[in-house]
Amino acid sequence: MELEVRHLRALCAIAEAGSLHRAARQLGVAQPTLSTQLSRIEQALGGPLFIRERTGCRPTPLGRTVLGRARPLLADMRALVREARAAAAGGDSRLRIGSTASRALAGWLRRLRRPGLEPTLQMDVSANALLRRVVDGQLDVAFVHEVEGCPLRVPEGLRTRVLVEREPHFVMLPADHPAAARPVVHLADLADDRWMVDPTVDGEWDGVHRMLRAVGIDPRVLHGDYHTAASLVATGEVVTVCQPSSQSRPDTAVRRLHGDPLGVRLMLAARTRSELDAVFPALEEAYWEAARQSCAYREWLERTEPPPLAPCSPGTATATDRTAYAPVR
Repeated sequence: MELEVRHLRALCAIAEAGSLHRAARQLGVAQPTLSTQLSRIEQALGGPLFIRERTGCRPTPLGRTVLGRARPLLADMRALVREARAAAAGGDSRLRIGSTASRALAGWLRRLRRPGLEPTLQMDVSANALLRRVVDGQLDVAFVHEVEGCPLRVPEGLRTRVLVEREPHFVMLPADHPAAARPVVHLADLADDRWMVDPTVDGEWDGVHRMLRAVGIDPRVLHGDYHTAASLVATGEVVTVCQPSSQSRPDTAVRRLHGDPLGVRLMLAARTRSELDAVFPALEEAYWEAARQSCAYREWLERTEPPPLAPCSPGTATATDRTAYAPVR
């Protein structure tokens, strides 16, 4: 027996439902029919895919391997059908974008959107997960960051292009924090503060912990997402690292860290060079547009990249062309 798409769909339905009875009901077939089909699939693949128990079914190690390949294949089939139908009807084609958090996203999507092309966005805190989705065909491109000292696992077959070789981490702290009175903050000034870090961001906790231990700080740490972190910073509970394009608010301050002790590399990944070429210029423009809107980042850039920019006042941004301070790539 040769495996067909309907067989993969049945396996995924069993795994998701957790029982043959519920899966059969979802698929609209009789349970004995589905049970017979599963036995034939297992015979074709050489081993049991599910452990049958009184309370339901759970995948065997072989089953987990098969399901890991089946799910992206089914996603590709759904995308193929959707895109083919859209093309046949003269509708929009889809550009599937994945990204870790970035203030450049809004400008990037705006630049890519045009008649006949509608970008979709899938966010994930894990850059490695996004790269796997690109190589599996679930995404067309992924914009990700690589924390310094924690290399990403770039799958074979992916093409990458670096947008920024080293973007510095800044720090977000309460606006009334004594260190916020200065444009550059020393880590020693934050030794008594609690830090909040998102441990689900690939490499983030390792990078922050290494940065603090290098100056003799054994930090008190809360774990949580960075939206929560920003709220807790505003109430004076924590400090946290942030992207340099983040903007200060009345209750928070974004400041450069002395010596730029931690950074990330920003890169775009796709399966082919042509896919990179199609979207990279729009991403580059959007990134430097977002950079211009952050006073702290503009001031850092004008000190590190000639020629200097016009002086930056809080809440303002000039229309200086991005090439005036874009790092050499």
